[in-house]
Amino acid sequence: MAAASLLALLDDIATVLDDVAVLTKVAAKKTAGVLGDDLALNAQQVTGVTADRELPVVWAVAKGSLLNKAILVPVALLISVFAPWLITPLLMVGGAFLCFEGFEKLAHRWLHSAEEDESHHAELTAALVDPAVDLVAFERERIRGAIRTDFILSAEIIAITLGAAAGAPLMTQALVLSGVSVAMTVGVYGLVAGIVKMDDAGAWMVRTGRGAAFGELLLRAAPLLMKLLAVVGTAAMFLVGGGILVHGVPALHHLIEPVAAAAGALAPLVSVLADGLVGIVAGALVLAGVMLVKRLRG
Repeated sequence: MAAASLLALLDDIATVLDDVAVLTKVAAKKTAGVLGDDLALNAQQVTGVTADRELPVVWAVAKGSLLNKAILVPVALLISVFAPWLITPLLMVGGAFLCFEGFEKLAHRWLHSAEEDESHHAELTAALVDPAVDLVAFERERIRGAIRTDFILSAEIIAITLGAAAGAPLMTQALVLSGVSVAMTVGVYGLVAGIVKMDDAGAWMVRTGRGAAFGELLLRAAPLLMKLLAVVGTAAMFLVGGGILVHGVPALHHLIEPVAAAAGALAPLVSVLADGLVGIVAGALVLAGVMLVKRLRG
């Protein structure tokens, strides 16, 4: 009898772990857009920090990111238990915000002139070489700003993950949210640490002659990787955000579904392109609304 009970318990545990693995995989795919943006943004946040302080700053932001998720995961579980009807609206808000962020990046060149960007970069460079500037305070402000940005991105990841795990038992939801939170934090900030030290590693190889050719390759690849991350992250925001909106608005889903089905073998591609188009339109509308509110408020 005891053996049968133990086997039943082990079977239940295996079932829960299998569900957790499946849901975690689904959630990871759906949060890919936020992951690309998270990588690009956090790598850029370290810009202006001295080379010997880059890794300590990344570590400080990573700890702040874990604290953000430690706050957000219990809140998400409380919503799932006491207000599950909030999950879909939160997903829609998160999807719209992703589209807004993506379109804002596209519109940056029209909203901000090249002279403004160059002026900002020149001010940052001048501040770093000014002995009167408190670099400790500068670094702390950078860390606080990065953690604030991470809170928004983490909230999007948690909302999307909660939507993927909606309907599962509470324990499964808790394990999926916790697993995705830890995996995303370790993955993102591990990659950020590698990205921000690529140029330093390349410079060391060239200087010491140990793999100089590979070092030159790293030096050339570092800025290209940053640009690639920005492009891929922006595209993913439209695809993921648009996909959330399409599945959350039945009229859009029913409009796109027969069009994609008519494409035959190209149905998956048509569906993805439709999600991206919806994401771009939604991002433009949200950005227009934000700019209108700002203008009305003076």
